[in-house]
Amino acid sequence: MSAGARAGAAWRSWWFPALPLRRVALLRTLLHLFVVLDAWRITAWPLAHGDVPAELYRPLLLFRLLHVPAPAPPVTHLALGVLTASALVVAAGRLPRLAGAVCAAAYLYWLGNAFGYSKVDHDHLALLVALCVLPTVGAARGGGGERAEGARSEAAGWALRCVQVAAVCTYFLAALAKVRFGGWDWAGGAVLAWAASRRGGGFSRLLLSVPHLAVLLQHLVLLAEFASPVLLWLRGRALAAALVFWGLFHLGTYLTLGIHFLPTVVCLLAFVPLERVLPRLPRLRGRVPALRR
Repeated sequence: MSAGARAGAAWRSWWFPALPLRRVALLRTLLHLFVVLDAWRITAWPLAHGDVPAELYRPLLLFRLLHVPAPAPPVTHLALGVLTASALVVAAGRLPRLAGAVCAAAYLYWLGNAFGYSKVDHDHLALLVALCVLPTVGAARGGGGERAEGARSEAAGWALRCVQVAAVCTYFLAALAKVRFGGWDWAGGAVLAWAASRRGGGFSRLLLSVPHLAVLLQHLVLLAEFASPVLLWLRGRALAAALVFWGLFHLGTYLTLGIHFLPTVVCLLAFVPLERVLPRLPRLRGRVPALRR
């Protein structure tokens, strides 16, 4: 086999690994349930945008290209209804392609509405990518016997890989943005100290009381975000340790600054062998008629 052929085979095996369909089924359920929580509780302000003057609307580039108008109250309520219904249908294991595509389109509109008036929260990138790629897998039952439990698919591997790459890009591109707009001096500690004094709680007071701690933490953040692509190649305990690190990182930002990044955190589940972590869920789902496939 030539070097080019080997490189092509390696490229394909990396992007299209044969991974368990059961993993996709579990991840799809968890993410679509989270989407409902996000739309109703975390990113709920698009409903109010229907009453905001259209002159304040500054659509994102995609929405400008598609000439999407400023949201009106009936449209925002309809979008929330469609988003909720389609997400619940997918979470129940029904119509994964059709309902999944509808949910992805509705969520894209919801986020375009949310971020069409101010800053764009980059923590939603991986979740939006996940909703767009998961419908391509189609049925991913993964239950009902040993053979189904072990069913694997390159389509499942590609979808999971896309979610993983999007999650990593959330961190890596954030580091690039910090250096691009703030320079390498961004890690000097002033940003974290300012944010902690403006919106922090008890942990932020501890942060501000320890000399040079903010500088150390900002250097750690920058280093971790630039190193985040290694997640794509880690395996076993090393990967588990890295995921625990990012979980603690986000817990720390929440306790210190009140910033949770939950949309990104739930997408880190794409790195987890959910079919082994949640082995009893198929039996529980089989006992609930509404969730049977």
